[in-house]
Amino acid sequence: MIAAARSRLRLTETELLIAPSLMAVVGLLTIFLVPKHTLDWKWSDIWISFAFVGIILGINFSFSVFGLRGDQVIFPVTAALSGLGLLMIQRLYPDLAAIRPYYKTLAQKQFIYLVVGFAVLWLTATFFRGRINLLRRYKYTALVMSLALLAATFILGTEINGARIWIDLGPIQIQPSEIVKVTLVVFMAGYLDEYRDLIGSSWRVGFLRLPPIPYLLPMVLMWLASVMVLVVQNDLGTALLFFGIFLVMIYLATARPLYVVVGLLSFAVASYGAYVAFDRIGDRVQNWLDPWHDPLIVGYQPIQSDYSLTAGGIIGEGLAQGQPWRIPEVHTDFVFSAIGEELGLLGSLAVLALYLILVMRGFGIAMASRSGFSRLLAGGLASIIALQTVIIIGGVLRVIPLTGITLPFISYGGSSLLTNFVVIGLLLAISDQNRT
Repeated sequence: MIAAARSRLRLTETELLIAPSLMAVVGLLTIFLVPKHTLDWKWSDIWISFAFVGIILGINFSFSVFGLRGDQVIFPVTAALSGLGLLMIQRLYPDLAAIRPYYKTLAQKQFIYLVVGFAVLWLTATFFRGRINLLRRYKYTALVMSLALLAATFILGTEINGARIWIDLGPIQIQPSEIVKVTLVVFMAGYLDEYRDLIGSSWRVGFLRLPPIPYLLPMVLMWLASVMVLVVQNDLGTALLFFGIFLVMIYLATARPLYVVVGLLSFAVASYGAYVAFDRIGDRVQNWLDPWHDPLIVGYQPIQSDYSLTAGGIIGEGLAQGQPWRIPEVHTDFVFSAIGEELGLLGSLAVLALYLILVMRGFGIAMASRSGFSRLLAGGLASIIALQTVIIIGGVLRVIPLTGITLPFISYGGSSLLTNFVVIGLLLAISDQNRT
């Protein structure tokens, strides 16, 4: 009876939200006090933290009021990661604004994105509660939307730093690929669930066992879309993310390693072709192998990132006491380097642990799902967070070439933040369905 009451009131979630709430308040206070070298402060200095706390506790309360019975760990972990992202942008923007004046509104924009993102999370979780199969009915709509958004980016996209991934809409820019990663998962979950048995079967031609090619044509279409992102948009990171999601979901549906092996080999061939054909991708590979070949231009960022990570040591320089602003794109591609410098190895490992918990809870929701569509959808959504985190952190640590995608919930950027909140909202809706 006590356990049922805790579940209904979401008391576990409330208790877990204490940590990100304290982190937001104490962290922002630290950011304001350290540069001043004084203990003088006003409530107005940290109002953003209290607004953040009010939002996450308000969402927690509303979930209890509406009787949401979903997972009680995912939202606090998401709040911790997004709160850390808010702190890092608040800490970085004064130094960045001193270098480039157009960064003066960086912190305000990130806070607005965060508020809208939490609203999107709440709307997604409550609207799709008990209605998750609506997405299955519109799987082909999701496919058409994915291809249309990619085509719009190919034609109307604005090239920034060599990659055509943005569309200008007056005062704002959107990154359609962030939306596509969700619609891609929705389509593949619906299609693979409908044709799971056929796609997992095979037919013989002599001594060869071939997959049912007609039923793989939509999959081939998404493979071609991933390659086109690489070739036309010159964007290795997004192509790698799309193709990773594609392979994970194929394996979840069929449990056939052959599809994964063939997919990896074909993508490796396409990547090598892009490496040879496009200077930008060639520069990224060269920076991965040896950033010191051009330390003042193309190798400057990875070298400064290495310095930041080294300076952090085990416990870090301390919040607001490092010099991560020396990395030009520290608020986007290299925000993990700033974390490593100021919070050290221990802080970096804590961030990785939060991502691991988030991904494991996502796959746990998938395993608990009773319908094939919900299982594939939850697994695909969890793989978005997992792959995006591995790709960007692997690039920052120079385990793989840097690909230029964002670190979920922490990096600056509205498109990424909003779509990742949609991912969390859908996972909450699926987990609620599992408990009813």
